[in-house]
Amino acid sequence: MEELAKTKQELERTKQELGILYEISNAMRTTLRLDEIFYIILTGVTAHIGLGFNRAMLFLVNEKDGLIEGKLGIGPETGEEANRIWNQIESEKMSMDDLINVYKFSHQALESGFNRQVRNLKFTSRGQNDSLLALSVLDGMPLHLTRETMQNYLNDPVIQLLKSQELVVAPLKSKEKVNGLILADNFVTKKPISKDDIRMLIMLANQAGLAIENSQLYEKTALRAHSDYLTDLWNHGYFQAILQSELEKARAAKTPLTLIMLDIDDFKVYNDSLGHQAGDSILKQLGALLKNQSRKMDYVCRYGGEEFTIILPGTEKKEAYLIAERLRQDIEKQGFIHEEILPQKKLTVSIGLAAFPENGLNPSELIAASDKALYQAKNKGKNNTATA
Repeated sequence: MEELAKTKQELERTKQELGILYEISNAMRTTLRLDEIFYIILTGVTAHIGLGFNRAMLFLVNEKDGLIEGKLGIGPETGEEANRIWNQIESEKMSMDDLINVYKFSHQALESGFNRQVRNLKFTSRGQNDSLLALSVLDGMPLHLTRETMQNYLNDPVIQLLKSQELVVAPLKSKEKVNGLILADNFVTKKPISKDDIRMLIMLANQAGLAIENSQLYEKTALRAHSDYLTDLWNHGYFQAILQSELEKARAAKTPLTLIMLDIDDFKVYNDSLGHQAGDSILKQLGALLKNQSRKMDYVCRYGGEEFTIILPGTEKKEAYLIAERLRQDIEKQGFIHEEILPQKKLTVSIGLAAFPENGLNPSELIAASDKALYQAKNKGKNNTATA
């Protein structure tokens, strides 16, 4: 009877574990967005209805730059914060879907101090044998650090950040290649990490590694589909989609947004005199300049022909004007091949800008307003910036 009860208990535990993994796996299949997949993975690791760790971090291997980069950290910063979160989840009876939707609809996870610390972490993956993360990637095996073995890594930046007494590291694999790592601990409850905890984390990590690879392949494909073949900027179709999306975000968050429309002055003269190949080289050079001189948060797009647009989220018209003027002056100073054939002996641009909500509430209104401002800049003698 005792043996039967034990078997029944083990079957019940296995059923529960499979149920957790099934739910997390299903959630990962609902999106191909990499940031959402990161959140689903770590929610699965930390949720009380998931693996139940107090805190988790996710790192990705950047092979191109030889780096291991922090992507997301989920977990409270203090015991008090942990209890507040756990009590809220318990009282609201939040399911896995509820916890995932917290991210999809409010991005609260990104605002935590812990996440900001994790995202600032970068380590070389080449030739740094004393780094915990580099060793884990190289070894490709799960690592369980206890109070005793933790002594070997006391100077490691990750250990210094976490201040853990016990920690587990699980590699994220795809086709036997490590593409990332999950780190998890119980820094609040101090609950010992069991063999079952590690086994569950490894099974989740195996699924997560494949989901991340699929998402990365999708993002590469989407990038190619949304890029302009000549300038490598976002193309016209993606510009329309992202402007709509950013306007919806601005409307919901009650934040400003400005659209810049930029056109090369007398480009027809250049094209007619030197041919389209020479014109294409100018467009490529200008596209690279706009991309390099713009902020990471902005979307630089080729609108068509010699026209470019830049979407500036969270930016008021006054600030956008200063950015536009800086770009205009940078372009005027830049040396372009055979620019001496142009009427002003220099390649210049005219710029028009319009802001949400004052100049337009939807994409078509904003585009029309910035386009009108662009023609005002042209009428003022070109090489000018005008606002709607």
